[in-house]
This record gives sequence, C-alpha cells and structure tokens, in this order.
Amino acid sequence: MSRTQATDGFNPKPGHPETVATGIRRIVAPNPSPMTYRGTNTYLVGETELAVIDPGPASEAHLNAILAACQAGQTISHILVSHSHLDHSPLAKRLRDETGAQIYAFGGAGAGRSAIMQDLALTGTAGGGEGIDHSFACDHCLEDGEILRGADWQIEALHTPGHIGNHLCFALGDILFSGDHVMGWASSLVSPPDGDLTDFMASCRKLQQREWSLFLPGHGAPVASPLARLDWLIAHRLERERAVLAQLRSAPATAADLAREIYKDTPAALLPAAERNVFAHLVDLTQRQQIQPNGPLAFSATFICVD
Repeated sequence: MSRTQATDGFNPKPGHPETVATGIRRIVAPNPSPMTYRGTNTYLVGETELAVIDPGPASEAHLNAILAACQAGQTISHILVSHSHLDHSPLAKRLRDETGAQIYAFGGAGAGRSAIMQDLALTGTAGGGEGIDHSFACDHCLEDGEILRGADWQIEALHTPGHIGNHLCFALGDILFSGDHVMGWASSLVSPPDGDLTDFMASCRKLQQREWSLFLPGHGAPVASPLARLDWLIAHRLERERAVLAQLRSAPATAADLAREIYKDTPAALLPAAERNVFAHLVDLTQRQQIQPNGPLAFSATFICVD
C-alpha cells in the first residue's frame, strides 16, 4: 500500500456540493482518517433524476447534505453502491427511506468472492474483515455490464473485484466512478478473504481495455490520467511481488516479518494494513505455486519459496 503526502491540494469542505464534471457533483463526507483521506466522496449524477453513487458512512450530517443538494425539480431516483465497506454503504438504507429510491449494488458483503477466498473465510484463518458492512443489502443485484438509465444519464456497472469481491466501478461514457479500486492519493488495501490480489490485478487489466478521460474515485481528487494510473498500480504491485519473493529467497517469513522489511518507511499505525497487503501477495503467489506455507494457508503461516 502506497500513500501520497497530503500536498495534492485536495481539501474540500465536507458537506459542500462541488461540480467536478458536467452533470456530476461531489459531496465529501465528514469521515477523514488515515484510511479514507479527506473523507468518502459521494457523487450526484444527473440534472433531474439523480443517481447517488456511494452515499457513504452512517452520518446524519452527510445524509442532510445529500438531501439538501437536491435542487428544485430534482429527485433522487437511484442509489448506487460501489462496495460494502463502512465508509461507503451504510447510509444507503437511510437515503432509501428518505427518498424511496432503490439501492443497486453487486450484492452483499460476501458476494463476488473467489473460491480460495471463500475457503479462507470459512476457515477463519486469514484474519481480515476490516471495515465490512455486514448488514448491507441492496434492492437490485447488478451484473457486470448491466446498464442503468435515468432521464439524462446512462451508467454501466463494471464488476471489479479485488479491493473486495463485491466491488463495482460505474461508467458514465468515458468517465469512471472508480470507487476504491483506483484512487490517486493511495493504492487500494487488499486484505483477504475480502480482498483478492489475483482479482485486483485482473480488474486493473480489464479497465485498461477501454479509453477513459477521467476517474472519479471514492476518496481523494479526480484522476486526470486514468491509464497512466492503472499502469502505475500494476507496476507497483509487481514491484511488491518482487520484494516479497526476494525476501523469501533469503529466508522463510510470515506476512508480518515481510511487512516490516518491505514497508520500512510506513508509519507504525499503518503497518497492520501493510501486513494485510503482504498477505494478499502471499495468497496470490501460493495459488501460482511460486511459494508455499509451512502448513495450512493462513495469515500466521511461515512461507517459503519453492523455486
């Protein structure tokens, strides 16, 4: 996990609607933290029938800000949720109760998991589970490529598992609401069994197959060079993979051991997240038979190279 310094000039006022592209406004939730940066970005799309993308955390102030952003002649017709983390999805139900709009998402917290992650979830040996909104439920489960339409917009749902199995990005023409899959201020946390690095890399390559003009992420400023950012994310993960393999060729190690060696400049408070990212690499490399654990696949296992 790599994070930029807070020198990018992105410091919006929470609760204040700001136009970021034609027909798109952003409201930042009042939930800043080391993992959410300035707060969760909620997007309002449209001129009459509004789609709300990622209503955000359980915050009365943020709910009121979203409702207040509806201008004369505007109604909220759709609630779209990129994924079921506590900083993105909890407010969806309250917003539905207030507006009558339906909730659209890929599915609940366990939806979209790969077979290996489902096994890890069942055994309970992977740890993880950070920030999951286990109570999240949607009215409509979206399939990859499904189209939603409003009076003046058309949005395509793209299933992009990796950060979590039920993660969706939303395409409005050549603008992508990239959720937590692609952000400019940081690389995404990938923490098994909810996060899956194999899926994350495949989702990055899937997004590379299309031309994009702009990414509007779940946290931080717009990404003005989307394909370059995707190239960087893939290269960054491959660099981490090489570092993991280099360490394991020197000596067997656990995820925690490797994180201390690889993330030397990471603040102590963020080391647990770094350990989760390292474990994601270890699961991926185990699946590709480049390494193996000294027993059952688990977060606490010691891993060795097999080459």
